[in-house]
Amino acid sequence: MRILISNDDGYFAPGLACLAQHLAKIAEVVVVAPERDRSGASNSLTLDRPLKLRKAASGYYYVNGTPTDCVHLAVTGMLDYQPDMVVSGINAGANMGDDTIYSGTVAAATEGYLLGIPSIAISLVGSNLVHFETAARVASDLVLRFGAQTHHAPWLLNVNVPDVPYDQLQGIEVTRLGKRHKAEPVIKALSPSGETVYWVGAAGRAQDAGEGTDFNALNLQRASLTPLQIDLTQYSQIDAVRNWLGQDLA
Repeated sequence: MRILISNDDGYFAPGLACLAQHLAKIAEVVVVAPERDRSGASNSLTLDRPLKLRKAASGYYYVNGTPTDCVHLAVTGMLDYQPDMVVSGINAGANMGDDTIYSGTVAAATEGYLLGIPSIAISLVGSNLVHFETAARVASDLVLRFGAQTHHAPWLLNVNVPDVPYDQLQGIEVTRLGKRHKAEPVIKALSPSGETVYWVGAAGRAQDAGEGTDFNALNLQRASLTPLQIDLTQYSQIDAVRNWLGQDLA
């Protein structure tokens, strides 16, 4: 099995190194990651300048672009083969509920999925973030399970793992995305030059965190595994919008 690994924390991130070390034991891996932290980059592509691909002393490749750029460049130009899987992470922090819209970690996996490749985004959830090994072992287990089965279509999985030792992990639960309250207000400050600047506020607390959600699974010290889809169509509103327009549409 050949796996493309990426992330949004940058090619120097400890979570990336831990993931690559573990997956290299069970597959052929190549790492293509951003040259700097691109957290919150979502699915953005760099279209206003050329991308540069460089190789670090670690053997990892890094790109002066977004997580989506990294996977797109690797699959459509750099590699002379299509990977069997894309694994993105291990992100330093949660990607649950509404976070998935903004997450560069999820975006890297999404790009693999859009290119027809089964993809996993994996994140470590907690305050100290020391047990990357736990998340890496979960990722390895999922990859092995994937390799042992036949799949008729690619899938996109969002995985969040509690920051606990592996022997304290209470299993893996298949979940749906929960929902957060709206984000905290922006923080107003002055730059050293006296200019008014604004910092984006913290993410809101969990609002929908009931049974079956990713938030609830993490509260129970379980890893959450949520299958994602890309179709954003709100089908239940199609007829309502037609009626609002007041005309029949072809």
